[in-house]
Amino acid sequence: MIEETAIGGAAREFPPTRWTLVASSRESAEARRRALEELLAAYWKPLYAYARRKGLAIEAAKDAVQGFFARLLEQNFPATLDPAKGPLRAYLKTSLAHFLVNEHERAVAEKRGGGRTIGSLDIDLAERGLGGGDGPESAFDREWALSVMERATARLRGEFDSGVRQGPFDLVLQFLGFSEPPPYAEAAHQAGMSVVQLKAFLHRARSRFRELVREEVADTAGDPESEIGELLRALKP
Repeated sequence: MIEETAIGGAAREFPPTRWTLVASSRESAEARRRALEELLAAYWKPLYAYARRKGLAIEAAKDAVQGFFARLLEQNFPATLDPAKGPLRAYLKTSLAHFLVNEHERAVAEKRGGGRTIGSLDIDLAERGLGGGDGPESAFDREWALSVMERATARLRGEFDSGVRQGPFDLVLQFLGFSEPPPYAEAAHQAGMSVVQLKAFLHRARSRFRELVREEVADTAGDPESEIGELLRALKP
């Protein structure tokens, strides 16, 4: 059974959309902080990648992301947000760009988010995703796409762990496109299935995974179909 704090919430309960979180955050300062923590969990790696590709050192980029979210907390950020104006990722990326222009690196490092820490950052994990020579925009988009895939994968794992879906999730992972999958005959033998059974099992799991990816994208986009296209573009080698 997955914990209530796992990404996506418990399998029995559909998580609130992030636009819903943004709307509810207008109710109080505490609700605003909770919404920011949700957004930080979903977007800190893309924002960190953007800051690093802008030339900031590791600690400066970390401080910039923390400081950026602290600034949003201070400025009552939800007041001007509107799903009809575009995806949430575009708003956050543009806002961070302005923040980096207006904040001197030394001042950001000294303030460390204005003395507040919102969430925790796994810098080692983020650094491993910064291979290649992508510019800030491409680095942000790729990390955003990978984060969407990670959340969808975590939610699918939760459904298997909770018993909502039956079968070996580790087998599903081998066929989700993250690595070279084994031959069907070999995988079927190891799982105690026929090849036909294996293909049917994987078809159901892949279909559900696509649904979860679409839900994750729809949570933060006014035009989900366009965002799906952007996600696929960002994931291309």
